Amino acid sequence: MYAIGVMPMPAGFKYQDVFLKGKPRHDRYDSFRLRHPEMPPGKRAKLFAPFDALRGFDFAILMKNELYTDKAGLSPEDQEELDRRFSILHKLTYNSRMARANRVQVTVTYYEPCSDVNSESYGLQGQYKTVTGICWNVDAEVTKTILVDGMRIRMEDIREIESPEKLFETRWEDQSSGWDT
Repeated sequence: MYAIGVMPMPAGFKYQDVFLKGKPRHDRYDSFRLRHPEMPPGKRAKLFAPFDALRGFDFAILMKNELYTDKAGLSPEDQEELDRRFSILHKLTYNSRMARANRVQVTVTYYEPCSDVNSESYGLQGQYKTVTGICWNVDAEVTKTILVDGMRIRMEDIREIESPEKLFETRWEDQSSGWDT
């Protein structure tokens, strides 16, 4: 009885003679070898790399490593300061012409709820994320959102707004009178 790998070869194995011949050997300048050169083992491994038996499994494992937190409330003073900053941004971007002229760059920290339906935190917790870009619109009346580089963020989810131009350190009292310091 011969062995195939670690298994014993059955007595009436149909292809025993082919198996015992082994891997075909070709001469160095054989026409077959010239047409079909031997592939190095490193390249052979690449043939099977794109195969994903469990599609999405790697992503699901990565999502389990995500840390989610509860949404933190703002104190009345912080909410008042945030509303003041919304007002300043609204005055600088109240129409598209003003937004293009001023091109106010802001960094917004906002809360995004967990969107992974397979997570235990789905609908209960989320993450704080930060986006930096040009503020194009502040709509405090209708949609209660702010538009930063094509991303619309709800005002109730925003925790902090900063500007590298020290925009919020000065006081905007009236549009006709200009800036007050």
